[in-house]
Amino acid sequence: MFARSSALVFSPQCGQVRNMATLKDITIRLKSIKNIQKITKSMKMVAAAKYARAERQLKPARVYGSGALALYEKADIKMPEDKAAKHLIIGVTSDRGLCGAIHSGVAKAIKNEIANLTNAGKEVMVVNVGDKLRGLLHRTHGKHIMMNCKEVGRKPPSFGDASIIATELLNSGYEYDQGTVFFNRFRSVISYKTDQKPLFSTTAVADAETMSVYDDIDAEVLRNYQEFALVNIIYLALREGSTSEQSARMTAMDSASKNASEMIDKLTLTFNRTRQAVITKELIEIISGAAAL
Repeated sequence: MFARSSALVFSPQCGQVRNMATLKDITIRLKSIKNIQKITKSMKMVAAAKYARAERQLKPARVYGSGALALYEKADIKMPEDKAAKHLIIGVTSDRGLCGAIHSGVAKAIKNEIANLTNAGKEVMVVNVGDKLRGLLHRTHGKHIMMNCKEVGRKPPSFGDASIIATELLNSGYEYDQGTVFFNRFRSVISYKTDQKPLFSTTAVADAETMSVYDDIDAEVLRNYQEFALVNIIYLALREGSTSEQSARMTAMDSASKNASEMIDKLTLTFNRTRQAVITKELIEIISGAAAL
C-alpha cells in the first residue's frame, strides 16, 4: 500500500522534470545558435570591408599581370610538346577557410592537370601557395609537392610577398620547361572562376622562333624579364585569389546567418509548443486532483 501511494505521488513530478529538461535543452541550443549567428554576422561585416579594399587594389594588379604576359601573347610563344618534359604547377590559395569551395576548386584543377601530364609521361612538380591547398594535395599527391608557402591570406597580399615566393622558387634549383599558375579569378561578388596562366623557362623563350623579330634582347635582359614576369603573374594570382576569397567568405557567412535565423525560428516554435504542453499538463493534473477531492 505504501509503495503504491509513493508511485502515485512521485509520477507527476518525474513527468515535470523530464519536460523541464527538454525546455532547458532547447533554451541552451537557442542560445548557442544565437551566439553563432552573431559571429557569422560579424565575419560577414569584416569580409565585406576586406572585400571592398581588395577589389580596389585588384585593378592595378591586373595591369601588372597583363603586362607580364604581353610578350608571350604578342610573340606567340609556345613550347613544343616533345620538349616540355618538366612541368611546374603553382597553385595559389590561402591559409584561411570558411569561404565555401573556393580552395577545393583550385585543388581539383591541379589534380586533373597532374593526371593529364603524368599520363603523357612528363615530370610534374607543384608549389603550394597557402596551407589549405597543401592539406588538399598532401595525402594524394604528396610526391609531386616541391614547396609549401604558408602565412598567406592573413594580411592583404603585396608585391613583396610575390617576390619572396618567386625568389624561393628560383633559388630551389628546379629547372622547368613549362609551367602553369592556377588561381581563382574574380568575376563578381557572387562569382569566381578557376583560371590559369602560362609560365615559360628562359631557354624556351630564347629558343622560340618568333623571338627573332626582336633585335636587342640578350640573355641577361631576357633573364631579368622572365624573373620580373614570374613575380607579376604570382602577384596577379594572389590579388585575384584574395578578392575571390573575401567575396566567397562574405557570401558564405550571409548564408550561414540566414540558416541560423531559420533554425532559431524553428527552435522558438518548438520551445513555445513544449512549454504550452507542460502548462496544459500541469493544469490537467491540478484539475484532476481537485475533482478527486
